[in-house]
Amino acid sequence: MPKSSSESVTNAPARVRLDKWLWAARFYKTRAIAKQSVEGGKVHCDGMRSKPSKEIALGTRISLRQGFDEKTVIVTKLSDRRRSAQEAQSLYEETTESIKHREERAAQRKAQSSHWPSPTRPNKKQRRLIKRFKQIEED
Repeated sequence: MPKSSSESVTNAPARVRLDKWLWAARFYKTRAIAKQSVEGGKVHCDGMRSKPSKEIALGTRISLRQGFDEKTVIVTKLSDRRRSAQEAQSLYEETTESIKHREERAAQRKAQSSHWPSPTRPNKKQRRLIKRFKQIEED
């Protein structure tokens, strides 16, 4: 007898693969990217490096790096299916230390100069600005 959609939602699996859960929780766009991140050491499960096939349970603490951000989340629900963003956010809870640390790092990045030296020759606009700056220096 086929299961209804409400039955399949309530019958959540007892354990889910780490890469599949990361994909379902929308941390990564594809399972392949989630797998690469786990294998590359960007995802730690309960403070230890793990394999993509590691089965996680409720209450598991996961630390992951995405770009400049480092998040620590605790698994509150298990799912092996990718659903809406609201449902994905209900699968985990980010720790308060993690939120605080991310906000501090974001503030530090904003405080730093956003000017990065160009590895190429200056374009026309940049040359004009350089000339203007040099003329002010000579005066």
